[in-house]
Amino acid sequence: MDGSAESLRGYLEYLRDLGIYDVYRTSDASDDPALAAWWKSVASPIAASAPANAQRPAASSAPVPQRPAAPIMQRPAPTPTPQRPPLPAGNRAPDIVITPPTAAAPPPLAYDFDQAPAPTGQFAPPAMPLVSFNNLAPLPTERIAPADKAAALQSVRNTIGDCTRCPLAYAGRHHIVFADGDPNAELMFVGEGPGADEDASGIPFVGKAGQLLNNMINAMGLKREQVYIANVVKCRPPQNRTPEPKEANTCSPFLLQQVDIVQPKVIVALGATAATYLLGVKQSLANLRGHWHDVRGAKCAVTYHPAFLLRDPRQKGEAWKDLQRVMVELGLKPPTRG
Repeated sequence: MDGSAESLRGYLEYLRDLGIYDVYRTSDASDDPALAAWWKSVASPIAASAPANAQRPAASSAPVPQRPAAPIMQRPAPTPTPQRPPLPAGNRAPDIVITPPTAAAPPPLAYDFDQAPAPTGQFAPPAMPLVSFNNLAPLPTERIAPADKAAALQSVRNTIGDCTRCPLAYAGRHHIVFADGDPNAELMFVGEGPGADEDASGIPFVGKAGQLLNNMINAMGLKREQVYIANVVKCRPPQNRTPEPKEANTCSPFLLQQVDIVQPKVIVALGATAATYLLGVKQSLANLRGHWHDVRGAKCAVTYHPAFLLRDPRQKGEAWKDLQRVMVELGLKPPTRG
């Protein structure tokens, strides 16, 4: 550090700005007259410029003044509570009823979106009422000639094109499964929708359920080439789920045209989904089986879907009863066993 008088004066002014006015020396200036005179020349101007009202710290040896003790306040004695006068004889005080505390409400259950009420008002989805094929469009007034039925069906297929009318078009389908069989067939089978094998080939009922359907047709004394086979929807629903109403209602007009062109005598609805959209009612198979229903001028019988019969073979006998009624209506006889 620079030991000149000017530098020391600067340090002292800095200490004064911090509020420090007394500077203690580490050595006694009286021992050296020259040092005492130098120190006086440096410190005197600084001390003279100090503010008059500056509070200097008290010496460490000075006694610390004591704060006078506050007087102790005496708390007044509590006022005695007045006693209620006794009731006259014969008068009884009312009983005091203590209501038990209300039990805490249980925490709300987790919201179940699957059971959520359907939105209403402007946010409600469009209604999808069930309409029977008889009420879906007027019945045709003229029959198509047998020679023209194949071309008429091809025209319907061309109208469908590479269909993108419903969500099934974007659910991973590979082929549109239109139909298979004889355009002039007297017997028509209607299923629910194509599965994985049908989606890969573009032909309805070619998987395990299709093999069982072929056996059912053969047991009736017919061949697959002699019947007409179609589905409610032409594209495979994901994971073979049941078609949604929007999907089925979008595709139903094409199935209706197929029925009007083929004009079979008997239609067999395979399963509840086919029966629901053909008849426009949603009932159990137990209520629909065993009765004739009218669909576009044809008699309609309801039976189990072959895929269901694969899961529950015990119902094959019941399905055979339904097919026997169809055989009687068409005058068919089962093939003779050699």
